[in-house]
Amino acid sequence: MLKSALAIFTTLLFTVSGISPVQAQTASTNTKKTSSKKAPVKKAVVAKRPVTHSRVTKASLDNREKLVRKVTVVKGKRRVAYQRVSAAPSMPVVPPVMTAGDLAGLNLTQDPLALKSNVALVIDQANSQVLFEKNSTVALPIASVTKLMTSLVVVEARMNMEEVLTVTDDDVDREKHSSSRLRVGAQLSRDDMLHIALMSSENRAASALGRNYPGGLSSFVAAMNAKARSLGMMDTHYVDSTGLSSQNVASARDLAKLVVAAYQYPIIRQYSTDSKYQVEPSGHALQYNSSNRLTSSKDWDIGLQKTGFINEAGHCLVMMTRIDGRPIVMVFLDSKGRLSHVGDATRMRKWLTEDGQQNLTRVKMVRADQG
Repeated sequence: MLKSALAIFTTLLFTVSGISPVQAQTASTNTKKTSSKKAPVKKAVVAKRPVTHSRVTKASLDNREKLVRKVTVVKGKRRVAYQRVSAAPSMPVVPPVMTAGDLAGLNLTQDPLALKSNVALVIDQANSQVLFEKNSTVALPIASVTKLMTSLVVVEARMNMEEVLTVTDDDVDREKHSSSRLRVGAQLSRDDMLHIALMSSENRAASALGRNYPGGLSSFVAAMNAKARSLGMMDTHYVDSTGLSSQNVASARDLAKLVVAAYQYPIIRQYSTDSKYQVEPSGHALQYNSSNRLTSSKDWDIGLQKTGFINEAGHCLVMMTRIDGRPIVMVFLDSKGRLSHVGDATRMRKWLTEDGQQNLTRVKMVRADQG
């Protein structure tokens, strides 16, 4: 009786839920079967990393992208693919700086010593004999060799050398933007300004010397040009007291005359050939060194010298020296390389010795035989 009542209740329940007793029994049976089976255990699959070989095959036409060939090996199968990638920006090619001498074609001039200077002149001061000459009449920018005329004008003006001069904003180089160890407001005597301008080519010192001339810088430049004319330097022209302007020009012939004139003053000889000098602008000690390493060499006997460099002029050097007891004037302009003018002076000195002359004679004889 209890089983009959339970059967009636079950029938009513399935009737209300919309499921027939047969469907319920079938679902129950399937559920038992499913639950009795164990779920398969999935094995973890470790994917192998693909082996990739890449190389650049060619660049695109605009040079901003490159086509890269990639070879990938996955599960033993080799796959090839091509991909465009951005190329690393290339460094801009900086063209070589052309000096005024190069633009004039002076670099095409050959000489027996293969000098790096486009212009050279060597004179025996004892008898004014020209020993070596190369493009010596061409007027070129002379850079800080200008300061040799600056010193000559200052010395001949006989101004108070102990007068204290102040570096101002007007002395700051706004043309080449060159650096200086003398800050605006620094104070030095005229004597110290002249010393470091000659020895170390201090631009602000040279500017202060010209600016503190009676009448100012314009009067000083006029005095420089007047002095050049009085020395017979007809290919020479100055526009400032520093040489930073490429409009300061002269020929090697003219500069040889300037060297001889400046050599007459002991103060110019001493200051230009000192290898070291210390100044104290506004009480702060500064050690300056010569711009010409030959002044500290025991192999050289230099009585006067001045170097110079700007891009338009190349490296320049003028000297009064003694070689085998002879007073020799050397002028080198528009030399290529930081120490090339010094190297040219060394080659020239060797050539002027007896051994050098003998070697040159032998070279000429060989060339004559080959010709």
